[in-house]
Amino acid sequence: MGDAKSMNEVRTLGVFRELSVRGQHMLECGMQLNHFDELKTIINKGNNVAGAYVVVRGRLRVYSISPGGNEATLYFINPGEVCILALNCIFNNLQYPAWVQTEPDTCVGVIPSLTYRTLFQTEPSIQNLTVHALSVLVFRLMEELEEVHALNLNERLAKFILMRSEADGQLRMTQSELAAHLGTTREVVAKLLRKLVADGVIQTGRATIRVGKRDALAGLLKSPTG
Repeated sequence: MGDAKSMNEVRTLGVFRELSVRGQHMLECGMQLNHFDELKTIINKGNNVAGAYVVVRGRLRVYSISPGGNEATLYFINPGEVCILALNCIFNNLQYPAWVQTEPDTCVGVIPSLTYRTLFQTEPSIQNLTVHALSVLVFRLMEELEEVHALNLNERLAKFILMRSEADGQLRMTQSELAAHLGTTREVVAKLLRKLVADGVIQTGRATIRVGKRDALAGLLKSPTG
């Protein structure tokens, strides 16, 4: 299954603590752990998935690519969550409909399709995990759709910086990565960032944005973010 540290991380996830002894044994024998130190696309649109993808540490980004080549984030998968699109593929023999990218320092457990289907039939915690994943997916997609319609690009950029910046006020991300999340081009993002810098709201560095005036950045939103 992997090294002792990763196994312990898996055991701390609530859904797996609730498994029966038989279920825990099946999981430990079947799950394959994959570690990613940097950004990497691990599923491409049209791929056949190997099983259920569970985030142990870090985060996965599910995104689409427009005909023009622009990326747009659909939603994120956080620790303890499972990718519902991958589950749909393994239960219905479908190909994956989007792309999946890891964030740095991410650990993903892949539960073989047969193992997951068996656990789903016998383990209430796996059933609950599956239902939760579906409800979260619907909520996050609706939230993203509402944001696209309700906010202009400058407001979406401001909200993204506010929501994703760390406690020290820094967002460690390149302009190209920002553009990919927002579904636009690096040139457009660069222009918007220059305006924010000129207004003294943020400072930019190499692959880093530092929030200087959080209140001013929140004030750019129609519904201010706290």
